[in-house]
Amino acid sequence: MSTTVSSSSSSGSLFFFYKCSFIFLLIVRTSECINNKQPSNPRRPRELKVDYYLKSCPQVEDLVSTVTSQQFKDAPVSGPATIRLFFHDCFVDGCDGSVLITTKPGSTVLAEKDAQDNKNIAVEAFDSINKAKTLVESKCPGVVSCADILAISARDFVHLAGGPYYQVQKGRWDGKLSMATRVGSNIPRANNTIDELLKLFASKGLSLEDLVALSGAHTIGFARCEHFLSRLYDYQGTKKPDPTMDPRLLKALRMTCPRFGGNPKVSAPFDVTTPFTFDHAYYSNLEAKLGILATDQALFTDPRTRPIVQALGKDQQKFFQAFSEAMERMGKIEVKRGRKHGEKRIDCTQHMLL
Repeated sequence: MSTTVSSSSSSGSLFFFYKCSFIFLLIVRTSECINNKQPSNPRRPRELKVDYYLKSCPQVEDLVSTVTSQQFKDAPVSGPATIRLFFHDCFVDGCDGSVLITTKPGSTVLAEKDAQDNKNIAVEAFDSINKAKTLVESKCPGVVSCADILAISARDFVHLAGGPYYQVQKGRWDGKLSMATRVGSNIPRANNTIDELLKLFASKGLSLEDLVALSGAHTIGFARCEHFLSRLYDYQGTKKPDPTMDPRLLKALRMTCPRFGGNPKVSAPFDVTTPFTFDHAYYSNLEAKLGILATDQALFTDPRTRPIVQALGKDQQKFFQAFSEAMERMGKIEVKRGRKHGEKRIDCTQHMLL
């Protein structure tokens, strides 16, 4: 996310997608106190398991699927937005549903949802989780965490868009803390270097391979002009465009994103060839200098990540396998278990009353 196409057909294709992009918006953590005398049979924290709700709510995945399937039909933007929501949740203090919390009226402490990096996540993603939670609560009250519903929903949307169907391990509890000030330093920036990205991913227990595989989520979804505008007009202070961008793509993006006075809500697809299909074209695009974000294109220009980009660009099943495994690893970041560290919310937008 490449076969080379002729100049005329490529230009026509790009013009078509970027003309369309004008009407699209970016709608697109257990420590245990040890006494001097060790318990004879210490209780270990439960691990995440695929069948965690086998007895308590065996139909949970079917219930969530009912919502995600309908949501995908009614509002396709729910797909990439929910995948992004899951990523942002896991990277900020772990996969605990804290990104779903709404700031209390009048509070001076903003929740994660209201951090600048989360304000542009399409509301449809939050709607999907809230609808799924309501349905699950009607059948299995007080059992399934919002964090698990988010993880299941993200998988569903990947599959609905043509991507892999992978087993979701469950057993997360919802986090008791949600602070906007925790977001900025834990979310990748559009102009990060590969070194900066690798450092951030390593801090989450993720590898270089995970970075490249998870970046493949950009095979669907859109980016607002503000996230790549400098590449079009003043790359790294040179007063010139990014030389690693295909000239035809540059021209098309400049039509969509003027240097000054443009509509801040206008966006362009991450994947200019198959923007609505979850496939491996994203990697082929990077080889063809068709990456939208600087961080995307850098995956191909950096010699450490280029071989992985090339391998995933040649083999879709290899990408699907790598992506599924990376999503499983990401889904285990700082997982909360038990009432000491977590809660099971009835309403995903509000912490439980203490």
